[in-house]
Amino acid sequence: MATSNIFKNQIQNRNFLTPVGFKFILNRAPKVAFFSNQANIPGINLGSAIQPTYLKDIDTPGDKLVFNDLNIRFLVDENLENYMEIQHWMRGLGYPENLEEIYNLQKENTFMDTTDTKLMNIYSDATMNVLTSSQNTNFKIKYRDVFPVSLSDLEFDATDQDIQYFTAEATFKYTIYDITDLNGDPL
Repeated sequence: MATSNIFKNQIQNRNFLTPVGFKFILNRAPKVAFFSNQANIPGINLGSAIQPTYLKDIDTPGDKLVFNDLNIRFLVDENLENYMEIQHWMRGLGYPENLEEIYNLQKENTFMDTTDTKLMNIYSDATMNVLTSSQNTNFKIKYRDVFPVSLSDLEFDATDQDIQYFTAEATFKYTIYDITDLNGDPL
């Protein structure tokens, strides 16, 4: 047995992944992305099917993946510009006052790399660059067809003793995400 085969399956990079090493980019809301301080790589779940037998039911792999939500947290600027990027987007999707809100949303420039008119300009793409311990991009998570489904409260409290700057949380749904290297090849 050659010694090169012994070490073939060993970990080459022994540095640990750090939770502070990321840069989040949301095409439709660049001000939110600039102040983002928390984001996640959503988990996935594969359901199972039950195959009945006369002795014991047997679990078998399912055929549909369920992706967890994309959650981000960001610092809110004092003019609410980044908070309002998400709120306007959501109001346009839900048009709570009139249909003009969805029409205005569809007219906005979202910097999407798509010419598909069926998307009606309501989605965005997002990318999270995960950094090495040297703060260089190591790999990317690319989310397709992102749209917001919730935006957290901003609670004012005059009795607070210490100044805690506002952070907001936004939850997004998406079609799928891919984890790629810097060349765009799957990991």
